[in-house]
Amino acid sequence: MKFITTSLSGVFLIEPSLLQDSRGFFGRTWCQKEFSEQRLNTDWVQSNLSFNQHKGTLRGMHYQKEPHQEIKLLYCLQGSIYDVLLDLRADSATQGQWQAFELNAENHLGLYIPAGFAHGFQTLSEHCLLSYQMSAFYHPESAAGVRWNDPAFGIQWPLPPVMLSERDQTWPLASEA
Repeated sequence: MKFITTSLSGVFLIEPSLLQDSRGFFGRTWCQKEFSEQRLNTDWVQSNLSFNQHKGTLRGMHYQKEPHQEIKLLYCLQGSIYDVLLDLRADSATQGQWQAFELNAENHLGLYIPAGFAHGFQTLSEHCLLSYQMSAFYHPESAAGVRWNDPAFGIQWPLPPVMLSERDQTWPLASEA
């Protein structure tokens, strides 16, 4: 398993080591020992699935406010997504910066997302299935978000969104906070 640093402090791309043969492949997406050696979270309390039927579906940008901030470990099991992280940590050298990653069923990459990031993604194909490991339980009263198209951050999305929830359309702009 490789832990690939990114331009955002504390965010890692996870590249599983795959054993391949004529049947297919086998690989670990998480290993307590290896994550612990990297000083990354090893305590997951919840696993989630997100299925998105249509190409161009956009979800985000979501986060949990204190005291319920969460760390995420994310994989795209089917299809392909454009995954975006926005650093909201006040004490971070990369505060206000965003980075995008393409995760898909072919590259098998995972994404380790520390607490303090807004997270969103757009599907690049039909029938996308994502798997999340979560370090904290969901608390509706702590749910928050950043508008996906907030000009203060200038996030570049690859496609016009074809599906977007009412909630994701109405998160406040940074200028309104």
